[in-house]
Amino acid sequence: MLTRKTTDKNRENYCQFGYLVRLFVNPVFSQKYLPRANNMSSQPSKSLETFDNPNPERDYTIRIDIPEFTCLCPKTGQPDFATFNLEYIADKSCIELKSLKMYMWSFRNEGAFHEAVTNQILNDMVAACAPRFMRLTGEFNVRGGIYTSVIVEHRADGWLAAERVELP
Repeated sequence: MLTRKTTDKNRENYCQFGYLVRLFVNPVFSQKYLPRANNMSSQPSKSLETFDNPNPERDYTIRIDIPEFTCLCPKTGQPDFATFNLEYIADKSCIELKSLKMYMWSFRNEGAFHEAVTNQILNDMVAACAPRFMRLTGEFNVRGGIYTSVIVEHRADGWLAAERVELP
């Protein structure tokens, strides 16, 4: 008969490992503690929510950087990655950030040309909050050795930008 000589340290490690395996196999533990894609509380959405501008009497700039945008190349189906930089001067409402995150996430599995998706995003944001001014810059990662930047703007009728003040 072959016997394996074990030390207390080996037995301790085995017991800890066995305990962890039993926890992960246990369906109650798995449902409660392990993330599952179909149980995620956040889902992509084409809906943009807004909230009332707390200072509508003042022109002030809101800047939002969105570094994790992804969509698919409509020709190859390969993923495209981009950073979007949003700058806007709100009128009566501002874009709520969580809804913006879910909105940007909604493009992940859609095929889109860089120019088309940047313009679509600007159009949807303008429709949601009707800003005085909005500029969206899409800086797409390299594809085929080429970097693409797309800059689109919206300016409300009759709105004039204040003169820029340069401080020493």
